[in-house]
Amino acid sequence: MNETVVLSTNIEGLPPPRRGKVRDIYETKEHLLIVATDRVSAFDVVLPDGIPGKGRVLTQVSRFWFNYLAHLVPNHLISVAVADFPSACQPYREMLTGRAMLVKKAQPLPVECIVRGYLAGSGWQEYRATRSVCGIALPPGLRESERLPEPIFTPSTKAPEGTHDENIPFAEVERLVGAPLAAQVRELSLALYRAAHTFAQTKGFLLADTKFEFGVRDGQLLLIDEAFTPDSSRFWRAEVYQPGAPQESYDKQIIRNYLISLGWDRRPPAPHLPSEIIAQAAARYQEIAAHLTGEKV
Repeated sequence: MNETVVLSTNIEGLPPPRRGKVRDIYETKEHLLIVATDRVSAFDVVLPDGIPGKGRVLTQVSRFWFNYLAHLVPNHLISVAVADFPSACQPYREMLTGRAMLVKKAQPLPVECIVRGYLAGSGWQEYRATRSVCGIALPPGLRESERLPEPIFTPSTKAPEGTHDENIPFAEVERLVGAPLAAQVRELSLALYRAAHTFAQTKGFLLADTKFEFGVRDGQLLLIDEAFTPDSSRFWRAEVYQPGAPQESYDKQIIRNYLISLGWDRRPPAPHLPSEIIAQAAARYQEIAAHLTGEKV
């Protein structure tokens, strides 16, 4: 892929952005402009190398899901067309095309809304120790990567950058946002997961788990940030799925595996990635986006 890697953005005429692990977020008078860069993080550390086209993949996939699931919950997306962005953005059209969204401002809820449909990752580790995940008791005898009897809602804190999210019980979500809103986001999260899992199966993929962010605007709950991207979700190929072992994920697992092989202590500064790992990760992102959305990036 012959594409310039965008690690950072600066749009003259707009205030300096807030920079997350991947996104640069610009305030405008009425809206936010969210620019998905090609930055990649692993173990909560931003790596020095980017993945070509990654930001466009995240934007394309989020746009697809925001539209597909709008009947279940409204979202913050206004437009992905640069012509609709503020005038200060127009000189940056080439860079912004396909990687930026103009969105409604909302007050984010202070929790990550995570849904697990399969026993993988940290959920599998916790189940092995306690036969439960985030305090939710599960049947004995489940294998790694096995589909759960029903999807479960396992919220976490939203940790500051450089620190780790921590799983919290549902009672803590009720304390943080109030019982009615906590119940609403749990039911919406489960409904969104079920709808996306059903759709992904028609494309030959299983959606193992995912995380959402919600915000409130004028008293209305909105789905914000991103939706079912390879950064926020674990997708597996259905045709090779075999419970009892880890599955090959269509996300940045290639990068994590490489870093684990180095024995890196998971503290900044992160090591550089070899070109072949970058190319493999870029291809993996492109492949899942094309399968899910039916479009090329």
